[in-house]
Amino acid sequence: MVSRPADYCPHCGESLETITFDGRERSRCPTCDDVVWHNPVPCASVAVVDRSRAEPAVLCVERAVPPGIGEWTLPGGHMEAGEEPAVAAVRELEEETGVAVDPDTLEILDATSMPPRNGKHVTTIHYVADWADAAGELLAGSDASAARFWSPATFDASGETFRPIHERRFRAAAAYFE
Repeated sequence: MVSRPADYCPHCGESLETITFDGRERSRCPTCDDVVWHNPVPCASVAVVDRSRAEPAVLCVERAVPPGIGEWTLPGGHMEAGEEPAVAAVRELEEETGVAVDPDTLEILDATSMPPRNGKHVTTIHYVADWADAAGELLAGSDASAARFWSPATFDASGETFRPIHERRFRAAAAYFE
């Protein structure tokens, strides 16, 4: 199993050939006779919503690493092997913002498959949490240059750029508890 299209067998190093299997084009090793499955990478994110404001606001991060340096997004990232999706979401939240929530308080907001980038497919489970259930000091962490709450109206007036693939979840999270 690989997360990007492979040219060589990950077991023996032989060049792969293309075959039709289960009605789809697949890569197969002619030596091992194994299909090399190209599967999506699992990710998780969490939108923390502050409902105490006049207009609900969502905790977002400004990306400090590719892809999308300088664009705003919801905190999230890759799941670790053996890690539950909700646990991954809160780990990423704390790494990127300093904010912690209990995985048991999360509610599912959405699940999406994003357009491939350099052959890498990503499937993300998006969660939502209430700011009232959060703890910690808001501080941009690992791969974020800034972390702050945005309401949709404030963001729209800011001139900032939201990562297009995440903007719909940002707006859905802002309206989630209504």
